[in-house]
Amino acid sequence: MKGRYLLAIDQGTSSSRAVIYDHQANVVASAQQEFAQIYPRPGWVEHDPDAIWESVTAVTEGAMQKATAVAADVSAIGITNQRETTVIWDRNTGECVYNAIVWQDRRTAEHCQKLREDGLEAMVMQKTGLRLDPYFSGTKIAWILDNVDGVRQRAENGDLAFGTIDSFLLWRLSGGRVHATDATNASRTLLFNLHTQDWDDELLEMLSVPRQLLPDVRDCATDFGLAKDACLGGDVPVYGIAGDQQAALIGQAGFDYGMTKCTFGTGCFVVANTGEAALHSDNQLLTTVAMRIDDQVTYGLEGSVFVAGSAMQWLRDELGIIKTAPESEAIAALTGVVEDVRVVPAFAGLGAPYWDPDARGAILGLTRGSGSDQIVTATLQSVAYQTHDLVDAMSEDGIKPSVIRVDGGMVANAWFLQFLADILGIPVERPTNVESTVLGAAYLAAYQLGLVDSVDKISSLWQRDALFEPAMAAGQRERLLEGWRDAVNRVRS
Repeated sequence: MKGRYLLAIDQGTSSSRAVIYDHQANVVASAQQEFAQIYPRPGWVEHDPDAIWESVTAVTEGAMQKATAVAADVSAIGITNQRETTVIWDRNTGECVYNAIVWQDRRTAEHCQKLREDGLEAMVMQKTGLRLDPYFSGTKIAWILDNVDGVRQRAENGDLAFGTIDSFLLWRLSGGRVHATDATNASRTLLFNLHTQDWDDELLEMLSVPRQLLPDVRDCATDFGLAKDACLGGDVPVYGIAGDQQAALIGQAGFDYGMTKCTFGTGCFVVANTGEAALHSDNQLLTTVAMRIDDQVTYGLEGSVFVAGSAMQWLRDELGIIKTAPESEAIAALTGVVEDVRVVPAFAGLGAPYWDPDARGAILGLTRGSGSDQIVTATLQSVAYQTHDLVDAMSEDGIKPSVIRVDGGMVANAWFLQFLADILGIPVERPTNVESTVLGAAYLAAYQLGLVDSVDKISSLWQRDALFEPAMAAGQRERLLEGWRDAVNRVRS
């Protein structure tokens, strides 16, 4: 086997990261870089695809340099990515026809509403497990085709390619040789049939998306071709791809039925393994592909909150009441649980289980004595409340986790995790390696390489760093949740 390292690329909503692992899954080196968010209008969110690419090449080169590694030292690459974010580019020049439309973007809310009024949502949910919501890629593709001059004709002529960010990166890494994605990312587009595991003609017709625009769909752990020497200095095989939330489930060793993880990144995402069953939700959750390995599909039940870590960025960047996100832990510890002030961070509408794209954020319950510390603490609490909404809906659908495994940037905050356990009423486990998303991408590459011969081997590598047991009195928990439900009702459209 060539090389002694694995390279995992994690292209997220606000930053890109590259991590070099040795063959025992130990971190050798890493690099991370933020990039600009673009807000052309209220509710619109875009990224410059070239800025994404430049950040990925920069962190890859940075991690390689820190590890004093060259391409020959790298056995394989795994990629994980912000899901649903939509890019369309020219197959001949590689030039993007428009900015990437980010998963948080709400510009297609009216289009989704019209499709619902036409009675199409039941069909969409049956085939895709998704709702008709601007969150997903399909209506974003349609918007670009219909609003950028000449793009639809070029797409119909076969001159353009669509991709979620994984596919876009794979295209550029391979020098335009590979146009592919994996089943987890495909399952977030509104165009992919969960049951046939293929693009669906009826869904393509519904959104007027030409099939020739779409990538080949492959397993999560398979041969995705060679990354050329653009940022590596030599050829390295890409052996793993998964959307960020599914990669986090893999990184958390969530291979058994009912295992549930919650990732606190820009948003908050709860995913439960439902095995071979594409479980239908009666409580506004999503059915998705959790992973597809060795042609075997494992399904998941997912709830998505659009604003979690980005609420802390809002406190820092827009309100200016904290200088860094980690400050919030000490502030909350001194302030204690806030009962009267409630923050509803519906900056991009409300996700599951409400699916209200027109809801907007609010701070409620302010008095003359309210200050910045109460707002910071209430914002932390709002993330836990939203997580409770997801786990509660999941329980109503029959998946009742006995423990939640957490990861992502916010889980460094022990006060937040204790409050989360208190509000959920179930234990919360934090792993030794909280960067489960990028670790999951590395595991996929390792599996394809044969470094791990089964998912059981991955499970044996998982280690717990801390356990947070619920300690809050039931009466206080219910009082807080009642106040949260009232606050949400006030901001609903």
